[in-house]
Amino acid sequence: MSESNPTTEITSEKPKFPTEFISLPSKGLLYPKGNSLSNGKIEMKYMTAKEEDILTNQNYIKQGTVIDKLLQALIVSPINYDDLIIGDKNAIMLAARVLGYGAEYTFEWNGEKVTVDLSTLEEKPFNENLFVPHENVFSYTLPHSKNEITFKLLTHGDERKIDAEVKGLQKINKAASYELSTRLKHMITSVNGDSERKTVREFVDNYLLARDSQSFREHLRNITPDIDMTISFETSEGLQEGVRLPMNTSFFWPDAGISDKSF
Repeated sequence: MSESNPTTEITSEKPKFPTEFISLPSKGLLYPKGNSLSNGKIEMKYMTAKEEDILTNQNYIKQGTVIDKLLQALIVSPINYDDLIIGDKNAIMLAARVLGYGAEYTFEWNGEKVTVDLSTLEEKPFNENLFVPHENVFSYTLPHSKNEITFKLLTHGDERKIDAEVKGLQKINKAASYELSTRLKHMITSVNGDSERKTVREFVDNYLLARDSQSFREHLRNITPDIDMTISFETSEGLQEGVRLPMNTSFFWPDAGISDKSF
């Protein structure tokens, strides 16, 4: 989700409202020492009517920034929102929903109403041995071409840059899709020891085999700290398993009558 306001530093005086500390799936391992996110926890306040106003702000909804505006308003810890790893941001989003409206979440699935308990969602297991403490850098050998790459896990700030680049490219050619290749260009940091951005971009465009790209993305899913958003539930057609939790703006305000746009 893009964020139109480049000023995303969040600071706060001593809170005068109830708060909770939320554990981050990354355990803070991906943030530099000295970064307030490196302790693996973040302090959030409970949602009030003031934050509900954010959820109904039509400008934020149209811009696609409503959830980011909400989370920034709820975070008490002095962080730079752009630094958040996406998996950690997902955990904060889930916590915001539970703290604001409770763990019970009802959505529609193939014409049926389904209710799930959000408190049952757990962090994905990940191998801490793959992480160099306080460094967001990983290495991977592409299984088919045998090229050696290094890469990083994307942050909210990276996502904003990717969104802006994709929108710019689509102005040139509206029929083309640039999402996947652009994300790879921002994620891969070197190829065979060469960290020049031109080298990385040319590699993605001309030399990255589709099957290597697929293998890399699967590896990425396996190592990324995150919340496991897959759920199982019963419908009239039987047990539905391994379904990714459907989330849209009503995830935060089920009966608000606002846009059903997914985020």
